[in-house]
Amino acid sequence: MGQYTQEGGITCWRKLCPLAEGIGYSGQLIIFYSCMTYIIILSWALLYLVFSFTSQLPWATCNNYWNTDDCIVYSSQNDTLRQINQTGATSAATEFWERRVLAISGGIEEIGSIRWEVLLCLIVMWVMCYFCIWKGVKSTGKVVYFTATFPYVMLLILLIRGLTLPGALQGVVFYLLPEPSRLTDPQVWMEAGAQIFFSYSLGVGTLIVLGSYNPHKNNCYRDCLWLCLLNSGTSMVAGFAVFSVLGFMAHEQGVPIAQVAESGPGLAFIAYPQAVAMMPLPQLWSICFFVMLLLLGLDTQFVALEVVMTSITDMFPTAMRRTGQRERFLLLLCLVCFACQLIMITEGGMYVFQLFDYYACNGCCILFTCVFETMAMGWLFGADRLCGIIKNMTGVRANPLFKVCWRYLTPLVSLGSFICSLIWYTPLTFNRWYIYPAWAYFLGWVLALSSILLVPGLALYKVATATGNLSQRVRHLCQPDPDCSLN
Repeated sequence: MGQYTQEGGITCWRKLCPLAEGIGYSGQLIIFYSCMTYIIILSWALLYLVFSFTSQLPWATCNNYWNTDDCIVYSSQNDTLRQINQTGATSAATEFWERRVLAISGGIEEIGSIRWEVLLCLIVMWVMCYFCIWKGVKSTGKVVYFTATFPYVMLLILLIRGLTLPGALQGVVFYLLPEPSRLTDPQVWMEAGAQIFFSYSLGVGTLIVLGSYNPHKNNCYRDCLWLCLLNSGTSMVAGFAVFSVLGFMAHEQGVPIAQVAESGPGLAFIAYPQAVAMMPLPQLWSICFFVMLLLLGLDTQFVALEVVMTSITDMFPTAMRRTGQRERFLLLLCLVCFACQLIMITEGGMYVFQLFDYYACNGCCILFTCVFETMAMGWLFGADRLCGIIKNMTGVRANPLFKVCWRYLTPLVSLGSFICSLIWYTPLTFNRWYIYPAWAYFLGWVLALSSILLVPGLALYKVATATGNLSQRVRHLCQPDPDCSLN
């Protein structure tokens, strides 16, 4: 729809269905929270990349000042290696991550001091993001030609290397063959659905904003097909590259692959670096991996910031389109985000980071937004009107199946997943042992509700402040802007 309205997320919803304007604000808040957390990961990746240029990878040895007596090193040449499941034993990669990079404290109550190395990396990341998007989508598009294509070269190199390692087949089989018992677990399907929504940036206005830069007659069918193929195809190929290396790691250690497979930051900053350290020429493969991670992450950060900037520009076009105003506001936005992130790069910052990631940016918030988004598009704006706009844009009548999805299937699946996420909700823990204090869980739910309540809250506000009786108010607020009509 962004292609038709030529507007960003918030303004688009205001024109298509004023009653659903809160959806735009909710999506913008979620993506703002994502900007807060995602660039922290890039800062860690940059720090790892810097360490990759050393003569010996620091996470490949236990002879460093941060290592403990329980540190162990995995090596294919060490036949007497102790196993990781021994009491108190930790790998060198884990100690580098927790004791060197994070210097993690005992809990969220112990914030500690700022990690100055991560701070420098965070500054570098923000400077790169600012100067890559400060002139708008045209300058960003030129940068993306490199940042979006070069990672595929790195991914191909890592894939070929991974598949040639001993034990790679074990990892590939583990990747492709699911456990039948897990297929009956609702939590698995809920998380899979949430990942799809997050992967395609649904519900947060990203596709609407990017679509607004396309010409009116752009073939959105072709774009959607390519988006799905590239997104899912890249994920599949990346899975082969990662799990082949994890299979090699399990083969070298002589343990099941389930014991070496990590999730979340642990995969990128513990499991994979540890596997790389066991290969010949470890510095080379480490550089390739973290360069790929950085470039892919920068693309995501570019888009997130561009979504926020485009929406604000559409809301205040006169002020924001003055000479130099965009650059100044973007600088202010980056500085605000940077200031808020300082607590996340302290010794207790990992606990704060996970709190934001688990509650403010999680699938529950996105699923809730998508329920109202599809209902607004399918019922309030109207599936028939939407099909007419697509016909006007592309010259092709939309498949009737899309109407079924807009009106019934997608809202029901999103609502069911959202309800399941509440029923099977498990409080956040760190490393499966640290339990957050009650006030931290309260803060987490405040972050989650800050985006969720915007949708019904703003709708009730508009109904309450409109003129006429209740029926007239609702009917008026459900009418789209005349520009969105094909009459």
